[in-house]
Amino acid sequence: MSDLLIISGAPSPSAPTGLVVAHLTEVLRTAGHHVTLLDVRALPTLSLLTEDLRDPEIAQAVSSVLSADGVVVASPVYRAAYSGLVKALLDLLPKKALRGRAVLPLATGGSQGFLVAMDYALHPLLAAKGADHVVRGEFVLDQDIDTPQARALLDAAAERLLLALTPRLRKVS
Repeated sequence: MSDLLIISGAPSPSAPTGLVVAHLTEVLRTAGHHVTLLDVRALPTLSLLTEDLRDPEIAQAVSSVLSADGVVVASPVYRAAYSGLVKALLDLLPKKALRGRAVLPLATGGSQGFLVAMDYALHPLLAAKGADHVVRGEFVLDQDIDTPQARALLDAAAERLLLALTPRLRKVS
């Protein structure tokens, strides 16, 4: 099976993005994949913000991205933009760090109007880091997080990610 990395920009595990990440982690692990969760909020703040790649935790975070077969980027949306935590981590990556990896963007927000953040903010950021295989992501309204409909959307997103991994894994084998 594949090595998957979930980058979480959730401010806490109980925040809507944290709940989305927990659900997706469970789905992917149940499917037999090795899943690593990278909570950006747990990284040393000063090293993250000053882009100190010598910090062991920062170096490990970058290494985790570079070694993953697939990457999920989950972010809350504030005022139609992704989390600053997510941006700070992605800024640490080499220019083409996401090339050749299936990338699944996920976002949560309090208003349907924030959906534009997926296409006009998050996708360009991923493309700038070399993402050449961005799987269609999902935006989930905060108030819908615990609904069967939201879980079904996330399950479908996980399936799209796993299908995107299949051709890549065949090339490696």
